[in-house]
Amino acid sequence: MTRAVHLVGSPTNEFFADLSRLYARGALAAVGSAEDVVAHVSPDGRWSFPRDLSAESLAAAPSVDLAEAVAHLGALGPDVMIPQMFCPAGMTSYRGLFDVLGVPYVGNPPEVMAASMVKPRANALVAGAGVDVPRSEVLGPGVEPCLEPPVVVKPADADNSVGTTLVRAPGQYPDALASAFEHSSSALVQRFVPAGREVRCGVLDRGRGLECLSLEEYPVGDLAPIRGEADKLARSDSGDLGLVAKGEGRSWIVDVSDPVTEAVWEASRRCFAALGCRDYGLFDFRIDPDGRPWFLEAGPYCSFSPSSVVAVMAAAAGIELSALFSDLVARAVGRRS
Repeated sequence: MTRAVHLVGSPTNEFFADLSRLYARGALAAVGSAEDVVAHVSPDGRWSFPRDLSAESLAAAPSVDLAEAVAHLGALGPDVMIPQMFCPAGMTSYRGLFDVLGVPYVGNPPEVMAASMVKPRANALVAGAGVDVPRSEVLGPGVEPCLEPPVVVKPADADNSVGTTLVRAPGQYPDALASAFEHSSSALVQRFVPAGREVRCGVLDRGRGLECLSLEEYPVGDLAPIRGEADKLARSDSGDLGLVAKGEGRSWIVDVSDPVTEAVWEASRRCFAALGCRDYGLFDFRIDPDGRPWFLEAGPYCSFSPSSVVAVMAAAAGIELSALFSDLVARAVGRRS
């Protein structure tokens, strides 16, 4: 039986560690096996190998440094790694570590993750492949914007819509830029695409050509023209992190017969190739009132939790999560030989 190590946690902060554990718990419950191992990284950079991701197991597992963790991984001899980390370091450096260790992993390599995280870089790559991208500029602190509102201001390399603001008038620029600079050293200022629709498209590569999945749509309109951080994640009264975007009315699957589907699928195939994705990709688009898709950003990750967007889209396409997981694990293991 294939032994998978689920790489969980974050060396960055508790928010990313919580987010990682949230998805990883779902994945372990859905597709984990008795042979699987959890490798957990804490915000202090130390590792542990808990029995599971319960609070009790995390507290009881001995904490080790990187050298000891690498030695332990060598002794375990995993066949494949499942990336469950969502901070920049987790999506790049820690994946690269497993390249060095010779352990294949499901999903995209560090260079693809890095290109996707830096929004101006991703925009340039997909625009070069013929995908429509809203006009934009990148600003550092103290640099005055040139684009006339309405525009969307966001950190150039942050996720989950943190620090994102819709600017309708020039006087709103200072506060919007200050919010973006709280999360990044540079800000992306992008022309606002009028509220038509907003969708995401998942693309799979299971070795038989690119498979575009059913689109997931999110509500946008005059009252909520863009999706903000509060539309994606929130903490309960007890402090537990949860997924807001999966609540009733927060998202829905688009029927494949919808006229917008084919245009988004074509753009998504181009994005997948332009960014160099493997196994899977996930792409966000704004659909203008004329039905034209505009690329917003890429998020080429999947946790294999049933609540993960790619898993939800795959289920809508009739692909069971267990089958998707086993297919992509087999592809990853095959890259080792």
